[in-house]
Amino acid sequence: MGQSTLAGSRQLREQIHALRTSRNAVILSHNYQLDEVQDIADFVGDSLELSRRAAATTADVIVFCGVRFMAEIAALLNPSRTVLLPDPLAGCPLCDMAPVEEVRRWKSERPDLPVVSYVNTSADVKAESDICCTSANALKVVESVSAPEVLFLPDRNLGAWVARHTEKKLHLWNGYCPTHQRITADEIRELKSAHPEAAVMVHPECTPEVIDVADAVLSTSGMLRYARETSAQTIIVGTEVGLLHRLRQENPAKQFLPASPRAVCPNMKLNTLEKILWALEENVHRIVIPEEIRVPAKRAIDRMLEIA
Repeated sequence: MGQSTLAGSRQLREQIHALRTSRNAVILSHNYQLDEVQDIADFVGDSLELSRRAAATTADVIVFCGVRFMAEIAALLNPSRTVLLPDPLAGCPLCDMAPVEEVRRWKSERPDLPVVSYVNTSADVKAESDICCTSANALKVVESVSAPEVLFLPDRNLGAWVARHTEKKLHLWNGYCPTHQRITADEIRELKSAHPEAAVMVHPECTPEVIDVADAVLSTSGMLRYARETSAQTIIVGTEVGLLHRLRQENPAKQFLPASPRAVCPNMKLNTLEKILWALEENVHRIVIPEEIRVPAKRAIDRMLEIA
């Protein structure tokens, strides 16, 4: 990186810090964000951790560096605060696979069954749900539901993983995360052949075939804990490549290998320092949820947080 580029980056960070202070703002970043975004954030975490942090914040402004459904959760929990998404185009293909009209039709076919929705859904869909879950607590949430059968959406892979560990019957929506879907069991086997001593940890959004070759199936926060605690010095990481930045920061003596170089979420990479600064300067891309959606959607999130 050239000297002028370094100076420009430093100036950007200084400007963001000044505005963060003057506006009483907090910057939240998901583990999949660009390295520079993670480094400037007040808190970096997975969906559950960020939901908790958003619920507890005393900041006037929340700059949410993630994708839209994550910023929506912050707005659901903080209707009196300003929630900004630096890039309004940062969406989620998995979320888009469950349009609310189709979810309502699906519910109407089995109106007796409770709906458990992954947080990777729109606020509209959360409002149609009985309770939400994240990858970190999906099994715990499903087990908390009293009914023997549940409607689970939108991620079929996460649902299939939960179904392996519960006696409840899960009716699965046919959605998936394109980024995790791109990781293959063959890629992991090739890496294991080259690094037989390596441990393999994968995200439950991966396909069942990938989960079958893993040593541990974990949310991103679980992966961070596993990396710290395992005796393995080489770890194959089956999730979006953005997590490797934090893994390497926290475990400099260990080697981390992406399970697939194609496991990149382009939406997660849309937020940049320039866009964070612009959002803070101009108060743009504010997330506002209508009350008739916010109240029932918040109820589903609150139930999850109570269990978690």
